[in-house]
Amino acid sequence: MTRTTRHPRVSIVTAALAASCLLLSACGSDTTGAADDAAGDAGTTAGEATSIEVEDNNGTHTIALPPTSVVATDNRTFETLDAWGVELTAGAVTLMPSTVSYKQDSSIVDLGSHREPNLEAVVAAQPDLIINGQRFAEFATDFEKLAPEAVVLNLDPREDEPLDAELKRQTTVLGSIFGKEAEAEALNAELDAAIERAKAAYNPEQTVMGLITSGGEIGYVAPGNGRTLGPVFDILGLTPSLQTEGSEDHQGDDISVEAIADSNPDWLLVMDRDAAVAADDPNYSPAASVLEDSEALANVTAIQEGRIVYLPADTYTNEGIQTYTEFFAALANALESAS
Repeated sequence: MTRTTRHPRVSIVTAALAASCLLLSACGSDTTGAADDAAGDAGTTAGEATSIEVEDNNGTHTIALPPTSVVATDNRTFETLDAWGVELTAGAVTLMPSTVSYKQDSSIVDLGSHREPNLEAVVAAQPDLIINGQRFAEFATDFEKLAPEAVVLNLDPREDEPLDAELKRQTTVLGSIFGKEAEAEALNAELDAAIERAKAAYNPEQTVMGLITSGGEIGYVAPGNGRTLGPVFDILGLTPSLQTEGSEDHQGDDISVEAIADSNPDWLLVMDRDAAVAADDPNYSPAASVLEDSEALANVTAIQEGRIVYLPADTYTNEGIQTYTEFFAALANALESAS
């Protein structure tokens, strides 16, 4: 700091010199303190990372921190990003479950659905990060052209890796980007704990079948590769009541109620697809009614014993780590109660 001191003219030079020395000494002290403070501030700034390298399904990317404009199109990430308070400038709002707050946020530019996408709308968002995947995975090249300055990240679960490990990988990478490492670790730990509980409570002598209901119809979920529930068989080591080839079809594969009855599963794991997309439709048939009111299935052990575990209602438009954690915990509760 600089101070100006006015002195009356005196004839004693030594007094003036002494005053000058005192002034210089004081200024020197203030300057040194300010320099120390500046150095401290510079050290703090220097210690904060300005970018991070992350690896996704397509390689290594450098992402500037913090991201200033984030776009999300992968349904598996919506609940996590929402819980962490990540603001979106654009996203696949049409595909979002009503259970995340983004669905009601009119400030988010809606990129539509994968069937009727509005990809060009991403330009206005000027994103530096696009978290892409799942239903929008096929549009990665389009995003790269429309938003050339953005990193297009794909953290879809890889087919050759266990689903639970892939969900944790996705969560860990997102946590590192948004400074939510501790929260990511907690989510991963909760998933592991729910899985361990279910595995410990399950009796491999009891058979299991996975089903999807849609439009009042029942679809079969093939163990291993069937939609949503298929990987659960591998994760928990479940014994299928019926082992046939299947696909990842969103409504499951064709199966007759007679085939279900003949296989007589001890447990039924069920995703109600319409609960997430058509629950307000007057013609909506809840999975519980479709299965539990079926005369053809009345003698199936799982029906008689009430051993049916339904995935969360928003699963079809969610399928993130929280969805599976909730499901595994519910399954563990049911298994423990039945033992």
